[in-house]
Amino acid sequence: MLLPGAVASLFAGSRPMPPAAVIEALLRYNPQDDLHLIIWSLRLPRMCVAVLTGLALGTAGALMQALTRNPLAEPGLLGINAGAALAVMTGISLFGLVSIWEYVWFGLAGAGLAGAAVFVLGQAHETGTNPVRLVLAGAGLSVMLGSASALIIINAPPDVLDSFRSWAAGSFEGRGLSVAAALALAAFCGMLIAQALAPGLNALALGRDTGAALGVNTRMLFSLSCVAIMLLTGAATAAAGPIGFIGLVAPHMARSIAGPDYRWILPFSGLIAAILLLVADVTGRLIAMPAEIAAGIIASLAGGPFFIAIVRRLRLRQI
Repeated sequence: MLLPGAVASLFAGSRPMPPAAVIEALLRYNPQDDLHLIIWSLRLPRMCVAVLTGLALGTAGALMQALTRNPLAEPGLLGINAGAALAVMTGISLFGLVSIWEYVWFGLAGAGLAGAAVFVLGQAHETGTNPVRLVLAGAGLSVMLGSASALIIINAPPDVLDSFRSWAAGSFEGRGLSVAAALALAAFCGMLIAQALAPGLNALALGRDTGAALGVNTRMLFSLSCVAIMLLTGAATAAAGPIGFIGLVAPHMARSIAGPDYRWILPFSGLIAAILLLVADVTGRLIAMPAEIAAGIIASLAGGPFFIAIVRRLRLRQI
């Protein structure tokens, strides 16, 4: 499914692209041909960023659900996306940063601080089996950080406002190869850490005390997991903007395919999230042609009912 989605991403757009032109552009690039330029400067980088963002958010969502033992945990719902977004906006608007290699550090720091704040406010270390308090803490933090982000956008200069407006909706439009390269580096490091932690996460799924009895260093596991989540979520948000629900949906779909083993859940979550984001991006380009709807909006429209279904299935009680 990933390969068809990637191919569809190269073909979809406001300008029709014959299959022969796409194949020729990939195999025999000619910088004098405008169709080749569209493929290499716009659609190929956009496809790469969509795939990498999905891999990062899907892996981060699975890692957060394993760490908190909370089926509703994901970067968007717990305010981590909002923290990274606010930090990126601050770096761009106040310090004039223009390269992702500069403002990605703000995204990482914002994700880390927001994650720490929501875990403290929600007391996740004590209520991992009760999702409500953690989600409420994340929702409250998201509202606060979102309001601060809106304040920055409103007061931004017109040229910065245009770029913020597209980015804040979770759009891959205009993302270049430099964005893909920075995101690839952070996603690779984060996914590598997450995969190395998979055996410990399997033990933690039996309970924190049981995991410790099996020899898992829970403090080290939590610390390294937080580093991985910060890398994955911060870089993804810096590259594509705050995209919600992908990190929630993908791990649940991965468990239905891969079972309870996190050695398989983590990569499957990333792969499924990448496919979902590609589908959302292509759908947004096709249904509003020649304009487009941001992939983040499509993902939220599709993920909202999924979130409601999970809540109803779990029969959560208010506190």
